Amino acid sequence: MSRPVLSPSRALRITTALLAGVGAFAPVVIEPAVAQYVVFDPNNYAQNLLQAARALQQIQNQITSLQNQAQMLINQARNLANLPFSALQQIQRSIQRTQQLLNQTQRIAYDVQSVDRAFQTTYGNASLTASDQQLVAQAKERWQTSVAGLQDAMRVQATVVSNIDTQRTSLNTLVGQSQGATGALQATQAGNQLLALQAQQLTDLTALLAANGRAQALSEAERAAAADQGREQRRRFLAPGTGYQPGNARMFNN
Repeated sequence: MSRPVLSPSRALRITTALLAGVGAFAPVVIEPAVAQYVVFDPNNYAQNLLQAARALQQIQNQITSLQNQAQMLINQARNLANLPFSALQQIQRSIQRTQQLLNQTQRIAYDVQSVDRAFQTTYGNASLTASDQQLVAQAKERWQTSVAGLQDAMRVQATVVSNIDTQRTSLNTLVGQSQGATGALQATQAGNQLLALQAQQLTDLTALLAANGRAQALSEAERAAAADQGREQRRRFLAPGTGYQPGNARMFNN
């Protein structure tokens, strides 16, 4: 049995149709563009990593610098902090109280003119023309001045002694504040107040020495004036025509 023979043109049409059918069912493969390929470059990666490490180190340095600046500001704030305790007003009151006592001295004040005037009159040489009553009055005035000087000295002594307890309390507080100072300013202020407290103690000592010296000087001046007055009274007693004349004495109203 013989087969039919296909003509060349028909065979081409059949092949074309078959290829078209196969193309309809075959998957479409899209070849990627050149820009979409991922390429790993080790040198570029190392440079990027190094740059990131350097940036991180810079940030760390900035953080450290900010921490140092913050600590510096904290230290400056501590150094500029004021001392929370002040004994200056109390010291000033104590000095003022002592000064008032010195200004309130009786009879002869701490004044050069007042001293000169008193030694020209009350403590001067006994007057040859003064009466016996005047001499006795002057002696009594000198004695009263000496007693007043002793009283003034004792008042100053009492004030100085009363200041000791207050000074002890202030001293303990200032030493504690100085040891616990948070900065240079607090330590300096505590030291200045300690110096002020020492100045007050020196002021009390000066006032005490002045008051005691004044009282002693008045007592010595009284004795010197009394000796001079005693010589004048003895001279008058021994003067001719003014000697002692005995008289009758009555005792027990008999």
